[in-house]
Amino acid sequence: MLTVFEHKAELPVLTDRIVESYCETKLTHHLDHCPLPNYSIVIEVIEDLKEIIYPGYRNRDRLHSSNVIYHVGEIVDRIHDRLIVLFERALCHGEGSTEQCVPEKLSSVEQIAHRKTVEFLEQIPDIRRKLAKDVEAAYAGDPACKSLDEVIFCYPGLEAVTVYRLAHTLYDLKIPLIPRMMTEWAHSKTGIDIHPGAVIGEHFFIDHGTGIVIGETSILGNWVKLYQGVTLGAVSFPKDETGELVRNTKRHPTIEDNVVIYANATVLGGKTVIGHDAVIGSSVWLTHSIPAGTTVLIEKPHLKIKNPIIEQDDWQI
Repeated sequence: MLTVFEHKAELPVLTDRIVESYCETKLTHHLDHCPLPNYSIVIEVIEDLKEIIYPGYRNRDRLHSSNVIYHVGEIVDRIHDRLIVLFERALCHGEGSTEQCVPEKLSSVEQIAHRKTVEFLEQIPDIRRKLAKDVEAAYAGDPACKSLDEVIFCYPGLEAVTVYRLAHTLYDLKIPLIPRMMTEWAHSKTGIDIHPGAVIGEHFFIDHGTGIVIGETSILGNWVKLYQGVTLGAVSFPKDETGELVRNTKRHPTIEDNVVIYANATVLGGKTVIGHDAVIGSSVWLTHSIPAGTTVLIEKPHLKIKNPIIEQDDWQI
């Protein structure tokens, strides 16, 4: 049997084999290029943003009107400095990481990063106003909810929507990569997958939430309510004459105001429009538009119930 020291003696050889694989498989490494946005820093920025969006609910308690400005000011300063670095790296990557690292081009990227950082921070008050309406929608839409505080503390739907609204703002500012990193982190935490490119109106409520998918080109109106397992997806992925996927087209449905979509329903297609005040029942599969005010349900399934007291082949239907 080999000793620990003998096993360790084999590690340099194993290391060489791993590094050699980098030359063989170049698609899954990022070497000899400008640095990418740091994933851990992106998550830290999200947590800082939630701290100033929901002051007093997160890491710092005993905040009041006389000291909150110092607390928020410190966090905003930290977010500002981190976002500039993240944006610089994302913009370099978006424009071609190798080319953008040359000094004469890097200075212009830095200026854009500074400007977009300020533009993003300027929108925080408006994002807070939208999220306040989402909190109200959750409280109004769930009879099990006892308070607005409960929504902010406990509801994974609000967690996912909070990160989405931040990421969507960056998406509109044309910041590459980072918005998707943000929403996929929220996806891993909540089980709710909202693409940052989706357009979602006010008073949005996700109840329970696990398994929800909202695709990139989805458009949702105001007072929309989704239950767990709902998919707003694409019918298919068309390809061009070269066999490449066609991008930048409307692939996902439009959901108008005051629509409720119940658990595990699937709505597909860029031309599919669910009219306002419609109700889509559980497990419904839709690939075409529905007029306003319509209710869509699956026919009641037939149940077979076996009673162990009765003979084995005696079924109730």
